Amino acid sequence: MLRIASLYTPSRAVAEDVVQETWLGVLQGLDRFEGRSSLKTWIFRILTNRAKTRGQRERRSIPFSALAGAETNSDEPAVDPSRFQGDDEHFARGWASPPASWEEVPEDRLLSTETLSKVDEAIAALPEMQRIVITLRDIEGWSSQEVCNLLDISETNQRVLLHRARSKVRRALEKYLDTEQDEEKAPA
Repeated sequence: MLRIASLYTPSRAVAEDVVQETWLGVLQGLDRFEGRSSLKTWIFRILTNRAKTRGQRERRSIPFSALAGAETNSDEPAVDPSRFQGDDEHFARGWASPPASWEEVPEDRLLSTETLSKVDEAIAALPEMQRIVITLRDIEGWSSQEVCNLLDISETNQRVLLHRARSKVRRALEKYLDTEQDEEKAPA
């Protein structure tokens, strides 16, 4: 719950307050739970509503100029178009530069703390809705339907947000791993 609240709030302390307020709300409203969704979805809906409200209130002190561009690239392609072949080539729109294989990357390096921190950084840099969807699906292990119910978005929208988020995280990880491989191959 703390991780979800942190997605909407500016600090861990505020997120902790939101979690406490959520549990109070759950206890006070449990008799009004109608069972139209799972208990988990109902609790997390309370959490997200409280976190959104509190996050907006807490962020009012941030200058408006700091918010510019937060979600401006919503129409950007998930993968850089230059990685695909042009329409006039034999395999039109196929990969010109396919994603690098990670088979040669030692498992220890993929699981290293530094690599995981790069993944965390990439997720933190995502636009809000992409960050929320990838966190719920890939970190928290929620089903697609649970995410759609919680965020009140369509299945299609959830898939697009998840695809874009995963693509951006993969791109950041590819860049990091390519840099690491280049450094290992450089003569000493």
